[in-house]
This record gives sequence, structure tokens and C-alpha cells, in this order.
Amino acid sequence: MPRLFIALEIPKEVALSLSLLRGGLHGARWIDVENYHMTLRFVGDVDAPTADELIHALDRVQRPQFELSLIGMGSFGSKKPHSLWAGVSASPELLALQAEIERLCQRLRLRPDPRKFTPHITVARLRGARVDDVVSYLSARSNFQTAPFTVSRFVVMSARESVGGGPYVTEEAYPLHAAFATPPAMEPAPDAPTPSARTI
Repeated sequence: MPRLFIALEIPKEVALSLSLLRGGLHGARWIDVENYHMTLRFVGDVDAPTADELIHALDRVQRPQFELSLIGMGSFGSKKPHSLWAGVSASPELLALQAEIERLCQRLRLRPDPRKFTPHITVARLRGARVDDVVSYLSARSNFQTAPFTVSRFVVMSARESVGGGPYVTEEAYPLHAAFATPPAMEPAPDAPTPSARTI
């Protein structure tokens, strides 16, 4: 069974902004634009029955749509940087969605992810990049920011079996619910009698 993870997709216009960050750092292997995503929960290699159980369990998630924007950049691995990422604006709705997905995964007894959830988009893997070069690269792009975008669904994606990595395949999608506007007050029909005070 392919390696699974639960994620948010990145809209094309946001992916275009991320693609402009490519280049200018020796030792970086840049993520292909079509593979940008935000991981909500890494699942890993599971058997087919477990995958089916997960796919059906996620149908229980009923959450509203919300807005996000990307802001700032950083790296993982302070003394030996191994990846570059774009940050994500603070969002209670995002954290609530991720927490509910995590609870479902725990109920299915999926292997826990030891890493704390840190919303980000990986833009490059690093191999042999010098710390000073990484610091310089990040400093030059510290004002990176995108316009807000609407998150209207989350997905289950699969990566290449055992080794992970793209190209990624969307296995299932789960819509988030749009906010419903309050319906306008009903106007009485033109020929309807106007209520009057009761007479005795």
C-alpha cells in the first residue's frame, strides 16, 4: 500500500508565489510546484483494510471553510539544515481541523506522529547546504507573504511506497462547509392583511 498522509492542497496562484522562492541556495533540491501541500497528519505505510477504515472515518469530519495565508520562511535542522519551509498564518480553524483528524487517527490506533504539528509548506530539501548560506537565503526572503486563500477541502494523498516523495496522488477529498448567510426576513405578500390590534 502506498504511503498515506492527510493534507491541504495549495491553490495555483499561491503555488506560483512559492515557486518564485526557488533558486539562490547551493545544496537545495526544490520541490516541484505541483507537489506543494500542507501536511495535517502523516499516516505512513498501512495495509488496505486500515486505509479503507481511515478513508471512511474521515467522512465524520464536519468543519467550516476558512482562510489562510503564507507568511515568512524558515528551516528545519538548526545546526545541519535539512529543509526549507514557508510559514502559515495563525488560524484557530486550522488547528481545530488538525486536532479532530488527529483524534480520529488515534481511535484507529494508527502509529502516532512524534513531531508536533507545525503548519508549513516544504519548498526544498537540503543536502550539504552551509548554515551561513541558509541564514543569508532566509534573511533575504523574510518578508515573504501571500494573499489570503480559502481552504475548501482536505485530502488523503499517497506517496511512493516505502520511500515517500512525489509525485503525490490524491486518493480521496473531503469538502469543508461554506458558511451560510442568514436568510432575509420574509416580507408579507402584497395582498395579505396587515395584523391589527385585537378589539373587544
